[in-house]
Amino acid sequence: MITDNGVPAVRTVRFNGTFRAANESRARYRVFCGGAGSGKSFNAAHDFILKLSDLRFRGANLLVVRKAESSCRGSVFAELLGTVRGVFGADAAKYWSVRQDPPELTSLVTGGKIVFRGMFDEGQRERVKSIAFENGKLTWIWCEEATELEPQDLEILDDRLRGDLSAVNPALYYQITLTFNPVSANHWLKRRFFDAPPADNVFVHRSTFGDNHFAGADFARRMEERRLTDPEGYEVYALGQWGRGRSGLILTRWRTDCLPQSPAAYDRCWLAQDFGFQHANCLLMVGMKDGTLCVLRESYHRQKDTDELIALAEAANFPRDLPMYCDSAEPDRIRTWRRHGFRAVPVVKGPGSVRAQIELLRSTEIVVDASCTNTIDELSAWCWLRDANGAETDDPVPVHDDAMAALRYAATPLLRPRPPLSKRSLGL
Repeated sequence: MITDNGVPAVRTVRFNGTFRAANESRARYRVFCGGAGSGKSFNAAHDFILKLSDLRFRGANLLVVRKAESSCRGSVFAELLGTVRGVFGADAAKYWSVRQDPPELTSLVTGGKIVFRGMFDEGQRERVKSIAFENGKLTWIWCEEATELEPQDLEILDDRLRGDLSAVNPALYYQITLTFNPVSANHWLKRRFFDAPPADNVFVHRSTFGDNHFAGADFARRMEERRLTDPEGYEVYALGQWGRGRSGLILTRWRTDCLPQSPAAYDRCWLAQDFGFQHANCLLMVGMKDGTLCVLRESYHRQKDTDELIALAEAANFPRDLPMYCDSAEPDRIRTWRRHGFRAVPVVKGPGSVRAQIELLRSTEIVVDASCTNTIDELSAWCWLRDANGAETDDPVPVHDDAMAALRYAATPLLRPRPPLSKRSLGL
């Protein structure tokens, strides 16, 4: 990395060695396929930040894409901003300028920018087509969670990378980076980049959590738990193998959309929260509209204490005046949220309560805002637990379910209380 006065920086940045060849590749298509926690997105973020901080790549600019533009802020923007702060520490502001709304990062060394767009509808696609930069050209595109995209989305993006770069900087090159979990063997990405004969313009890299030296023992243990409890999920998220099609999914009546965020657009709204620290703490805002349960926004974080989580919820504009249904096992946390003005109350637990919540969710149409990426990820993988003989039980798999626990708590106000038993109700 070279600083703005041409002197090499002395700060050391650690990478997972497995990605070295991928980071050096100049193939037009750089495909990172891997399981959960393999470090592929972490690596891509560091690779782009370091290159855009290097005078050798002056004139380069990066477009970051997810299917819905709103999902960029809580995922890729946060990843890249965290990378800037991690790489440059207290000097981050000397090397990078940050704009929050709309999100944008600018290297003060090279002048290169990072902008964020979506491909959800024609309006978002048109915004991609009109991208222009004051300095240099669009040279690199990063498609995070690329399995969200359609083939035509990639074609539109591919068309953005054209023109002679030699007049800008002979060291520059065009490249599209795709990062994703191999969720389905029927996906078009598999046919395009894995089933086709090898091509000189494609570099494919596969990784698992075992390749990630920064994953930690707790994450590795959780992944290994899936071997018995969720073997199909284990193949995809632990081993990084192409999914064969999930069986035993708990919730199937759901879809994604770009939802209005104002509570006024719904018949009623409320919050739900599952507490966690090593496991994720998940706070959801949900609304009901004409019998459809809508998940409007999420706050999903690990290793944050309660005060930090409250600050994050406030920054994300979670309303204080809505009821908040919380895990009753954490009364101290509930009291802390209440002291900060949130209407936090414990959910009522008892025999059969989990099953009742699930059955209500199974009978309800659910729409999830495209920005709620962790909720979508868990919905896609939430399955019934299997016994030693491989038969489904009545219990859900107890891993990768933090957003699902919050969603279950969100069902609380929709459950009809059972009337007390009486002689009349018993027909006596």
